[in-house]
Formats: sequence, structure tokens, C-alpha cells
Amino acid sequence: MVTLVLKFGCEMRRATITIGDDIEAQLDAWMLRQDAAPPLTAVVRTALKEFLALRGFAAPSGKLHITPSRKGSGSHDGSVEHDRYLAGK
Repeated sequence: MVTLVLKFGCEMRRATITIGDDIEAQLDAWMLRQDAAPPLTAVVRTALKEFLALRGFAAPSGKLHITPSRKGSGSHDGSVEHDRYLAGK
């Protein structure tokens, strides 16, 4: 078993987490496969961010993926004149 003390948020709250043997073994195996393993606190912080993002409480980590419309707007200058279009003029 591993016990971590983590800091959260702007005020750097701390939380003590006990990780069970099964998760510790999986985490150890993952860390061994990394060329340069990140600190355990960074791994837990990333896991919490993704956990919250999947439940709609935080922005997902990673790149923004924009899916273009199948049919365009019909305007060829939308990227240049976007303010005019949004203002409805």
C-alpha cells in the first residue's frame, strides 16, 4: 500500500490517499514503461482532472478537437468577418 499527500487548488489543499495493492501494482507497471516517469503526484492530479472532465466538472486535458460542419455556412469570409456575422450586420 502507498499513502500519498496531495495538494489541490489555489490554496493547495492536501489530501491523504491510500492506494490499494492492486492499483499500486498497475501504477508501478505503467511507471516502469515510461522513458521518464512523471512524479506520482502529477499522475494522480492528471487522473483526477480526467475523472472530473468525464463527469462534466472540468475542461478535458489535451488538445481541442473541432469537428467541421458537413455543410458550410455558405459564406466564404466567415473567418475574416466573424464579428460582423455575430453582430447580425
